[in-house]
Amino acid sequence: MILEQELRAVSDTVMITTDDGSYADKGFVTDKLRQLIENGVRIDMVLAIGPIPMMRAVAEMTRKENIRTVVSLNTIMIDGTGMCGGCRVMIDGKSEFACVDGPEFDGHRVNFEVLVQRNAMYRTAEQQSMEEFKHRREAEHACMASSSTPASLAQGEKR
Repeated sequence: MILEQELRAVSDTVMITTDDGSYADKGFVTDKLRQLIENGVRIDMVLAIGPIPMMRAVAEMTRKENIRTVVSLNTIMIDGTGMCGGCRVMIDGKSEFACVDGPEFDGHRVNFEVLVQRNAMYRTAEQQSMEEFKHRREAEHACMASSSTPASLAQGEKR
């Protein structure tokens, strides 16, 4: 868990959940949030960083409770200049760019429906890229495994 100690140093409470329980509490972040709300715990602000569906679910839950919610859309950034447009997001009906206008935004102002649609545009290209990467990696491992001498290994690396 990155920045856990730093978060603990500046927060009254830090609660961590993992889907499989491999670290901290098992479950979804929305389960923990719902539990806190139902128990009447005062929540001043929620910071949600992670997959878009999770951030959307958190924002929907906190909107009902009027809890300030910040989401980090850093996962949709590509070039960091705003020129490619890959990180365009609708905030209160206005087009903004996560890399130059964010990446943190008021979660209640983000149009997650448009964000999910835009993100889906890249799914096929991402899958193809991953398959090509796996194929190249397997080929490299096979080549290295078939090399038996250090000299042939060095020659294989030069190719």
